[in-house]
Amino acid sequence: MTRPQVVVAGLGPAGPEYVTRAVADAIERIPVRFLRTSRHPSASVVADATTFDDLYESLDTFEDVYAAIAERLHAAAVAHGEVLYAVPGSPLVLERTVALLRGDDRLEVTVLPSLSFLDLAYDRLGIDPIEARVRLIDGHEFATAAAGEHGPLLVAHCHANWVLSDIKLAVEGAEGDETVVILQRLGGPDEAVVTTTWAELDRTVEADHLTSIYVPHLGAPVGHELVGFHAITRRLRAECPWDREQTHASLARYAVEETYELVEAIDLLGVDGEGDEELIGELGDVLLQVVLHSAIAEEQGRFTLADVAREVSEKMVRRHPHVFGSVTVDDAGDVMTNWQAIKAVERADAGKPTTPPSTLAGISGSLPALLYAREHSSAAAKAGFEWDDPREMLDKVAEELAEVTEAFDDPGHLPSEIGDLLFAVVNVARHRKIDPEVALRQSTAKFRRRVEAIEVLAGERGIDTRTCGLEALDALWNEVKRTGL
Repeated sequence: MTRPQVVVAGLGPAGPEYVTRAVADAIERIPVRFLRTSRHPSASVVADATTFDDLYESLDTFEDVYAAIAERLHAAAVAHGEVLYAVPGSPLVLERTVALLRGDDRLEVTVLPSLSFLDLAYDRLGIDPIEARVRLIDGHEFATAAAGEHGPLLVAHCHANWVLSDIKLAVEGAEGDETVVILQRLGGPDEAVVTTTWAELDRTVEADHLTSIYVPHLGAPVGHELVGFHAITRRLRAECPWDREQTHASLARYAVEETYELVEAIDLLGVDGEGDEELIGELGDVLLQVVLHSAIAEEQGRFTLADVAREVSEKMVRRHPHVFGSVTVDDAGDVMTNWQAIKAVERADAGKPTTPPSTLAGISGSLPALLYAREHSSAAAKAGFEWDDPREMLDKVAEELAEVTEAFDDPGHLPSEIGDLLFAVVNVARHRKIDPEVALRQSTAKFRRRVEAIEVLAGERGIDTRTCGLEALDALWNEVKRTGL
């Protein structure tokens, strides 16, 4: 029994002049015709064809699109006996649907080869791909397919700027000045061959479905974990109802929560790697917030994750001239002095006042209260608002405690006095280089351990902590405290 026939025809890299006689004859002979996509300069030569463009709009992944195309072609071949399937470029170069069709034992597949974009690319680049040992890579799989590679690489399927951004992110150790050649619409009237750098890869042109890039050499091998994570985040934005609804504003509270959980994981770190798994998990959650915000901005065409990484990298290099330049420092104090001086220059370059209008300007009002107080105390101290004798701070704490005692039965004044007491304590902590947030969290964790231990002890002895009275609870507290908790 004869199997259904699918004749696969390549349309060449550009306009109708690249379509071969064999392909033209097949188009004329076979009345049932399909186009993978109508977005190709020579698609018009396949008259009365059904396209699969709708699948690109309705399905979530390219893998799903390719599988659906193969199934539709099988059904059409069964119904009509023979069908024509026309694809851009060559059917033998990075055509997943053709690979699926050729692997389907239910079909008889004939392939009509054609000129591919590779021939035009090698001509424009002036290289022999065999002598140069060029490796062809699918842009969607760059992070994994090019892992460990230094080049030269010809990367196809670079149809959008986010693909270029992902490719750039995959090379974690790139210097940024590596040469990249962007090839667009080769063989067409608007052909473009643009030489740029790795740093500018995703900002030089507007990528389209006829875009590829040539990378002669990379100083660092390709990595893939961050790119893979970025791809997962983009898919969540596309397919998950909750993730899709999020905005910069709605995610803000999660950034605070995840940061606090990270601090808690740091507090629980032990020796010999104890707690590392928890720390890795919490660092990942914080990283998710960064990548999510970047993905939202990418969708809006504002900036990318690569922009975020580049900005902070450039800032760290600028503000550490003692590491990346020839400046000499003696201690951490010199580092901070340089940091503030460099920051002032940056402000001037950005057209901002070199010094803020106030010593306290720039302190975020969204900080947690203890950190908010510490930052104000620290900024004021740098401006000269500091005690001559540090022990005078303790006198201030005693003074504020006395005022709390005095206002204890005055609900109108008590909140303010308690706030003054807390600020005085934060000032002492700041001066002694103790983070009040960390100190309070540690004390709260200790309090929690003791209360939980008391509840266990009381339960074993049949004591009801809600009715036993303060004296009994105090005795249990001291007993637990003696155990070292």
